[in-house]
Amino acid sequence: MAVRLPRPRRFDVYVALGGLLGGLLLWGVGLATRPHTEAYVLLPGRWPVLLPLLVMAGCELLRRTAPRAALLAGTAALALDTVTQGNLVTVLMYTDLMYAAVLYGPPASAHRIPRITGLLSLAGTVVPFALWREPEALLLGVIIGVVAFGPAATGLIVRNHRDAAEAARLRAEQTALLAEMDRTQAVTAERARMARELHDMVANHLSAIAIHSTAALSLQDPKTSQEALAVIRENSVEGLAEMRRLIGILRDSSGDTEPVAAPTLDGLGALVENARANGLDITLDAAHGAVPAPVELAAYRIVQESLTNALKHAGPGRVAVALARRDGGLTVSVTSPYGDRDQPSVPGSGAGLIGMRERAALLDGTFEAGPEDSPDGKVWAVRATLPLHDTAEGDTA
Repeated sequence: MAVRLPRPRRFDVYVALGGLLGGLLLWGVGLATRPHTEAYVLLPGRWPVLLPLLVMAGCELLRRTAPRAALLAGTAALALDTVTQGNLVTVLMYTDLMYAAVLYGPPASAHRIPRITGLLSLAGTVVPFALWREPEALLLGVIIGVVAFGPAATGLIVRNHRDAAEAARLRAEQTALLAEMDRTQAVTAERARMARELHDMVANHLSAIAIHSTAALSLQDPKTSQEALAVIRENSVEGLAEMRRLIGILRDSSGDTEPVAAPTLDGLGALVENARANGLDITLDAAHGAVPAPVELAAYRIVQESLTNALKHAGPGRVAVALARRDGGLTVSVTSPYGDRDQPSVPGSGAGLIGMRERAALLDGTFEAGPEDSPDGKVWAVRATLPLHDTAEGDTA
């Protein structure tokens, strides 16, 4: 099979053509590097100079696509040029091949070539001077340094700067990617927090409105309808107030407005009274003491959502709410009758259970919800355990 040479780059073609034309120009006017009388000129005359020139120009075509092969062939052409009268352009093209081999070659070659050429320059300086003891002998090392070590060292410096710039670009891209991921996660977390807050603040009132409006439409008793309308009005007003408060927080970006106080466990009594006004039979046993603010807010919201679910789905019977400190954590338990109900119900989407589970997870707590058997019959139980250790979570809503 024939070996297919890589296609040269356009710039490399220009370099090869420029070097070839320049060398031919010097050859045409008879400008040689060395006189034919030198002892090491084994091929005197004008025509032998053309062969290394043509080979070196061909190597320039491969300076980036096959830099090591081009350097090896160019070294052979330079050795051949040394035993002729020589052409300055041939030597210049060889320095470019040395530079390209370090700049575009593999990393191992890029670091090996400058060391080899540096050792050759040192040897070319010390050994001839030690043998001949003449100052002119030092010129051999200088020539090797100019032709080989200088271009190789320059190529290594340029390559190091290029690699550093590429590494900096990659770091900048990674930093931008990480920043975008952080921004996306922050937006997602904020949307989830807003969804939980909106659901917890409004769902309770809307559920009460839906249930009492259904009762008012289905019953013909004017007194019962009047009571239902009063409850509807009270819940609608409170729901609108909660909605306005949330909208005000979202719209205010100046930071001048004082933050609205988050609900605390001290407000459980008012929450239970409001649920009683909506028709629930509730008992409250709260022996929690002082707890961290994030735990307090999460516990309040879990109780609030549990009562909302009881209002929408629970059967007839008593709803029990209990909070207690136990084993370094705050336990929250809400049980409600589970089974068929003789009152209108409101369809649920499951968002409340998701929100309660997320609130517990944010505090590294546990959450369970589901039907259970009890001495009083089957109940729906919501149980959460929230650790009371100090937490940096400033906002678990």
